[in-house]
Amino acid sequence: MALKFNSATFQSQKLPSFGLPPMTSLRSPKFLMASTIGSNSKEVGNLKRPFTPPRQGHAQVTHSLPPQKIEIFKSLEGWAEKNILTLLKTVEKCWQPQDFLPDPASDGFYDQVKELRERAKEIPDDFYVVLVGDMITEEALPTYQTMLNTLDGTRDETGASLTSWAIWTRAWTAEENRHGDLLNKYLYLSGRVDKKQIEKTIQYLIGSGMDPHTENNPYLGFIYTSFQERATFISHGNTARLAKEHGDNNLAQICGNIAADEKRHETAYTKIVEKLFEIDPDGTVLAFADMMRKKITMPAEFMYDGEDDNLFDHFSAVAQRLGVYTAKDYADIVEFLVERWKVKDLTGLSGDGREAQDYVCRLASRIRKLEERAQEKAKQAPSIPFSWIFDREVKL
Repeated sequence: MALKFNSATFQSQKLPSFGLPPMTSLRSPKFLMASTIGSNSKEVGNLKRPFTPPRQGHAQVTHSLPPQKIEIFKSLEGWAEKNILTLLKTVEKCWQPQDFLPDPASDGFYDQVKELRERAKEIPDDFYVVLVGDMITEEALPTYQTMLNTLDGTRDETGASLTSWAIWTRAWTAEENRHGDLLNKYLYLSGRVDKKQIEKTIQYLIGSGMDPHTENNPYLGFIYTSFQERATFISHGNTARLAKEHGDNNLAQICGNIAADEKRHETAYTKIVEKLFEIDPDGTVLAFADMMRKKITMPAEFMYDGEDDNLFDHFSAVAQRLGVYTAKDYADIVEFLVERWKVKDLTGLSGDGREAQDYVCRLASRIRKLEERAQEKAKQAPSIPFSWIFDREVKL
């Protein structure tokens, strides 16, 4: 999550999102929510901008999918109803955050909170840095629903559309909403973190949005979400493992249940891309290679707490060191998707399609070689303070 690869060595390959951090800061020189608008007019110059998002680091491309291919998604409405919507759970069958938290209506509420805080005392700060980063990423959910609704041919056109794609987006969002809610409440009760700094980070992040380079293109969008859901499944699964090692079985259960949701959502998105490979193998493998060349960037790459311009890089470095999400995981996900979609077996491709096929099939091994070099560099990493844990220092 934190390795920084030499761009000359690896061209455009910057590892991801629940992946590796951006190579350069997107804030210049400082990310401010109240910076002054530059103007020759004294009146305008005295105005304060309520929010200044990070500068875009590349040229924006929009609506890259040809109109005839948008029709593919309209023709798949019935297929999505039978194959994708069935992967959702009803509200009554879903777990809710309160299932894992002290019951405020119970006479034993204060004792339950005390027990939770006693368990939390035994968990080291570096774990909390990663758990907070994961929670903040989950809490930026409004941005992710917005992103899905930029995709041509699948967006929710009315806010309550009854198309299969729109129903999926809203129901997926509703299921995901429980993740941030649960982690946020747990962290509040733990007493181990600076909630105001965390809340500021969430507000900054939602205000900044995200830039996944998906170009309003559902081919790119669903490849991105396939990767991301796999990555979050891995990350939450590893926090569950670490929580159990630190003796907090309740927290392990929390993280494990979130990971299980992510796995189910991964299944949905990978099935969509699998269907696209069936219908349009050449266009889909070109889209797969395009997303891999542009890199899968983390939804929270614009993370900022009002103090640390490189907060995402630092959070990612701790996650890498703890083995929560690593460059190896990134390579493993690439390899998993190549096998899941049977990319090596594709035939009848165009020249560009064969080149894309070769690129994605070789990519995982290239990433692993670069990871080995980066691991050596990471051994000399310093310790830095994190505002989320009251400026206590954690080794990167």
